[in-house]
Amino acid sequence: MPMTNSSMARASRLIACLVLFAPTSLRAEPATTVRDGRHDFDLRFGDWRVQHRRLKERLANNHEWIEFDGTLKMWPLMGGLANVSDNWFNMPGGAYHGVSLRAYDVKTGQWAVWWLDGRTPFDELDPPMKGRFEDGNATLYGTDTFKGKPVRVRMTWTKVTASSAHWEQAYSADGGKSWEVNWISDFQRAP
Repeated sequence: MPMTNSSMARASRLIACLVLFAPTSLRAEPATTVRDGRHDFDLRFGDWRVQHRRLKERLANNHEWIEFDGTLKMWPLMGGLANVSDNWFNMPGGAYHGVSLRAYDVKTGQWAVWWLDGRTPFDELDPPMKGRFEDGNATLYGTDTFKGKPVRVRMTWTKVTASSAHWEQAYSADGGKSWEVNWISDFQRAP
């Protein structure tokens, strides 16, 4: 039986009411777009010379910095969803290597970073630092233990270009209310 204009109007109002007053669990949620950040670290791939500054003592109201150089070599894995860097630190008292492994989660738009210290390669890996890039800068957060006490850790990447970058690590002993920057690294692309 063909619908009349009157019955079409009633059907349209009924559908509108059902959509309007349907439980929220039945309504389609608007799709949220997660920025594809799998290429956030692409500018960092390759060989780098690094100038490091590290506090002599962390979380001790210390202002004495130790300066040393190093290198970093970074390359992509898993089609851009991960990358790894081999770090060499020419520290006073003994040079050592460390490895950073980074993985990107396309669902959350976040990077996770794990650290493997070459001086203690069989220790458990720390829980990953997690965060994202916004406007070319990255901020990642995590938790760690320092001298037997829990600390929040913040890592930032700023001033990232094809030829240079700036990285900082900071600790917070008060749950993130205040931060002490304890390691600064400035990167220059190696010739």
